[in-house]
Amino acid sequence: MELILAIALFAFSSGITPGPNNIMLMTSGVNFGVKRSIPHLMGISLGFPTMILAIGLGLSALFQTYPVIHQIIKVVGIAYLLYLSWLIANSSSKMEGKTIAKPFSFIQAAAFQWVNPKGWIMAVGAIATFTSVQQDLTAQVITIATVFLCIAFPCALVWLGFGVVLKRLLKNPRQQKIFNISMAVLLVASIIPMIAP
Repeated sequence: MELILAIALFAFSSGITPGPNNIMLMTSGVNFGVKRSIPHLMGISLGFPTMILAIGLGLSALFQTYPVIHQIIKVVGIAYLLYLSWLIANSSSKMEGKTIAKPFSFIQAAAFQWVNPKGWIMAVGAIATFTSVQQDLTAQVITIATVFLCIAFPCALVWLGFGVVLKRLLKNPRQQKIFNISMAVLLVASIIPMIAP
């Protein structure tokens, strides 16, 4: 029970803090509302625990054997986050009578976990911290993924809720444009700690 509590605290502290997923989900809440952002929310909530399972049950050995694969994923992830930042900064809203961007689909949000550098750090960190070679690795990885599954949804929901509240406060296209640019800058800022080796 103590281990599950420790994993839950790690999952909460890493899941509730600002990062690419949360910033993009809040931005989706502002620009598209709750209903249209639900697939994005579910993609994060289910995609990340699936990633933990995959890494814990096999990919970690592949990355240890071929570390260049991990480095390539990191570079692609950072480039993709920069591209998403550009899209967010340049997106328009329904208030302007047109929509350039669409909310993430479930598949896009789940797939995004694989190029999200913060996601990789969280997943590898959780597996390295909360598993022991003296016990069955499969059971331990399933436990970690299950705890993250239970914690990820409420954390992501909080950020989506922030977006919905902000949508009510942003009354005109100029305010929403400033918000979108600010979120793009924050998304870029969230990448900086991940660039360091």
